[in-house]
Amino acid sequence: MSLTTLDPRTALVAIDLQNGIVAMPTQPSTGAEVVSRTAALADAFRSHGLPVVLVRVSFAPDGADAVPGRTERQPRGLAFPEGWDVVVDDLSGHPGDIRVTKHNWSAFHGTDLDVQLRRRGITQIVLTGIATSIGVESTARDAYAHGYHVTLATDAMADADGEAHANSVERVFPRLGETGTTAEVLELLAKTHA
Repeated sequence: MSLTTLDPRTALVAIDLQNGIVAMPTQPSTGAEVVSRTAALADAFRSHGLPVVLVRVSFAPDGADAVPGRTERQPRGLAFPEGWDVVVDDLSGHPGDIRVTKHNWSAFHGTDLDVQLRRRGITQIVLTGIATSIGVESTARDAYAHGYHVTLATDAMADADGEAHANSVERVFPRLGETGTTAEVLELLAKTHA
């Protein structure tokens, strides 16, 4: 893990930290630990006047906006409990935050995330969230393809599958950006905006 720099115009992008996903069992960190670390990052980004993007995944009750492709492992039915797609309280309540609703794995596909970031002059994103190998990795891949510098706060993400998490962190993320801990990102943020 080695973080070199944060651009002056960096945004925090938190993936799927919503009631129904945070409540699932995850590895190597619990949902509560991921939320706590992301909240610390969000507070620091806000204090420096930098954007915080809260991404959630949601689907229409009839499933009309769900991804239709055939897969070997079909997703569970679309009968989700009330409030499953609401961003957790620890991250909510900040009117200046950017909110993005996605219907796919990546926060870029079919959303206005790229437009929201470019309008603000953002050149780099710091990613956190659940699940590492799905929403976070898909968003990291798309951010890299869109030309953003990507930083991944690996202790502020988790996955239902520990091996999938490790594969993303150890094999995929180093090819898409720089990885580090929440503490390292906070330290770099403080130096960049001193």
